[in-house]
Amino acid sequence: MSKKTLRIEDLPYRPCVGIALFNRDGLVWVGRRSDEDAEGEGKGHWWQMPQGGLDKGEDPLAAARRELYEETSVDSASLIEEAADWFTYDLPAELIPTSWNGRYRGQKQKWFAFRFEGKDDDIDVLHPGGGKFHAEFSEWRWETLERLPDLIVPFKRSVYEEVVAAFRHIAK
Repeated sequence: MSKKTLRIEDLPYRPCVGIALFNRDGLVWVGRRSDEDAEGEGKGHWWQMPQGGLDKGEDPLAAARRELYEETSVDSASLIEEAADWFTYDLPAELIPTSWNGRYRGQKQKWFAFRFEGKDDDIDVLHPGGGKFHAEFSEWRWETLERLPDLIVPFKRSVYEEVVAAFRHIAK
């Protein structure tokens, strides 16, 4: 009896949210990953916007607000817009067995644009949520939206290009 081989194409996408946090000048928040071996990222110090998995039954907008707070300590932001579509990316084949216990081929992400209404001093990536959450970023800065695809890990670049296209009008 042969064991059925699971093909990468048969694996589901991990449901996830992403947040484009805009300041008053139309720049977007970007953080530098604090761990080179971040799950699902591969080696390197990559910059990215806040993002994270959806809990079972969780509303995507609620998840976006939760992830924003857990990763940046930001709780003073208002929703500008939700991207119309879900964006997907596939992990490189060599990362699939070690990312999320090999259960997913990549992620499908629902992206939200928020306006930051606080002060830069409110952002704390080293002790997010007053130290209640694991620090995923070692530093952060405001960046132009158009530049973000060049800062992200290469296999996520197409998603960031879609995010730029979806929210370009907000940055102007």
